[in-house]
Parts: sequence; structure tokens; C-alpha cells
Amino acid sequence: MTERVLVLPREEVPGGCDYIGLRRIGDEELVALRRAVGQSGRWMDRAAAETDPTYKQLVPYVVVRDGTRAFLMERTAAGGDARLHHRATIGVGGHINPVDEGEDPIATGLRREWDEEIEADWEPQFEPIGLLNDDRNPVGSVHLGLVYEVDAAGRPFSVREHDKLSGRLAGADEIRAAWDRMESWSQLVVRALWEPPTG
Repeated sequence: MTERVLVLPREEVPGGCDYIGLRRIGDEELVALRRAVGQSGRWMDRAAAETDPTYKQLVPYVVVRDGTRAFLMERTAAGGDARLHHRATIGVGGHINPVDEGEDPIATGLRREWDEEIEADWEPQFEPIGLLNDDRNPVGSVHLGLVYEVDAAGRPFSVREHDKLSGRLAGADEIRAAWDRMESWSQLVVRALWEPPTG
């Protein structure tokens, strides 16, 4: 069966997409984004969406932190998108699908992706951070990241799909060491939330 994903016409993204990096947003912009999705969002075959930059696929992207450490993951060759195999990431998330349809597909998709990717016996509090955009490469040009942060606060958690991902809490030095393997979105988030890598 063909996967269908939630997309928003590029020109309907509140605040536009003429930037590279993480643009912090507040409650008003979140409301505007949800309104835009309600009015102009649509379901598109993922194969078509991946090659049509006039649309942005909306992707919840959760950074899990615990003190000064962040959850650093590496994708294996078992993942669906070959462009991301063996790439490091600090974002938990994925596409919003028709199963998330309803009053707020963003919130529903966010929680579903968390439950699919993370094993934890505690309730996460998703704090919105901003919108992530990078049109410099084919993957980024057709996606818009909706960045959230979750504080693990010392509570245990792990990746659920061990065949597709490995993960661990990493300090600044480990994150710097993984820099060259990081997908561009993760590099942009690290630069926005932490000090950029040295060297």
C-alpha cells in the first residue's frame, strides 16, 4: 500500500520557508500553523511528495534531553529511506499519516511517532521549540520539521525499533564526534540549541 503523508503548500506555511535553520515560534504561530493545516493541508502519496518542493511534508521532530545530554541515535540500513542510512540524528519523529486525521493531526502524529519509536513508562511533555527548514538538499526541500523538546528528567527510556535505530544519551563531546555523520536537520538543531562544534 502506498504511504500517504500530510503536506502543506509551501506558500501556506506561516512565516514562509525562506530561511535555513530553526526558527523559534510561539503560541500564536502554532495556532496559525494548525489553522493553515486545517484549511490547506492535504494527504499526498509520499512518492509524489518526495519530488515536489511546492509542498512541505510536515514532520514532528522531538529532541529528548536529560540535563546537558541529548538522545543521540543512529539509523541502520533497515530504515525505509536509503538516503538516511547510517546517519546520526537527535530527532525522534516521522511523517503524519491519515491514521492521525482529526481535530489536530499534528499533535496526534507527534504522539503516535513517540509511541512507535520510544519505549518509556512515563508520560512525555512536548514543549514546542520551532520550525526547522533546510532547502539546500533534496530531503530538506520537501520537508518542514516541527521541533519539540522532551525532558527525560532522569527517567529511563530507549529506542523501540532496535533493528532501525540505536540510541544513547550523549554529552557535547559525543555529539561533536558524531557531527560528520549527522543529518543536516540534526546539525541545524544542535547549532541552535547548543554550542556549535569546535574544530
